[in-house]
Amino acid sequence: MIIFDNAADMRAWCREQHRAGKTIGFVPTMGALHEGHLSLMRAAAGGNDLAVASIFVNPTQFAPHEDFNKYPRTFDQDVAMCASAGVVAVYAPTARTMYAEDYSTFVTVGGVSEGLCGGSRPHFFRGVAAVVTKLFNAVEADHAYFGQKDAQQCAVIKRMVRDLDMAVQIVEMPIVREADGLAMSSRNRYLNAEERARALCLSRSLFAALDLMERGERDAETVKSAVREGMREVKIDYVELVDAETMRPVERVERPVLLAVAALLESARLIDNIKFNPAGHGGSQQ
Repeated sequence: MIIFDNAADMRAWCREQHRAGKTIGFVPTMGALHEGHLSLMRAAAGGNDLAVASIFVNPTQFAPHEDFNKYPRTFDQDVAMCASAGVVAVYAPTARTMYAEDYSTFVTVGGVSEGLCGGSRPHFFRGVAAVVTKLFNAVEADHAYFGQKDAQQCAVIKRMVRDLDMAVQIVEMPIVREADGLAMSSRNRYLNAEERARALCLSRSLFAALDLMERGERDAETVKSAVREGMREVKIDYVELVDAETMRPVERVERPVLLAVAALLESARLIDNIKFNPAGHGGSQQ
């Protein structure tokens, strides 16, 4: 396992691998790894000659009132997990090496970043787009792997890559869930037993709504109302049914859609989603 802590050395290594004819798959992470991350890493290792992961808790995507300082940092364990999943190099910069004291450049991706998490966390995607751009500049990968749990983030990154002619292909991978259906998240470890039990209403409500759509329901408000009813155990941030590509709200399910939810528990804010394609009369069972 090779660990790089600055962009110049990471980029030089990637260019050396490309000169040798190797392809590189990349998985950006903030650490606190779980099976969801490892599934991305295994895909990167299996679909490319070499797999690289980054571990960096990005301060620019946290608002002052959010959990940057308490976000779990388990670096040694994370590196071992990366190695177990086939990763051969880790990019682990510090905030000081990533952001100069007078850093002032951000990336704004319009449209797909609005609404959903962009509505309740208006700072978020500006920070995500900036850091992912910097990571892509350091890790010159052929493919980059992201999880569907952060579906709006995937849409933002895909749009950014398209609009800015970035030379990387984005691969979106299915959500990985716990045996009881809860979407895996680094923030799940914040939850106590009682909160963890209540959090299951997110996935239960989503899968019930998926069944509703598979049985022919096409009215968006009917679908969303059913989800809101199922999430009474938690404080709802949002329940939205949007076009799966544009992230714009829909009134009827006529194209592939994303049904996305966010909820606030005492210890954590959780998100989850499912996709549904009416043309195939079924959707991703994620």
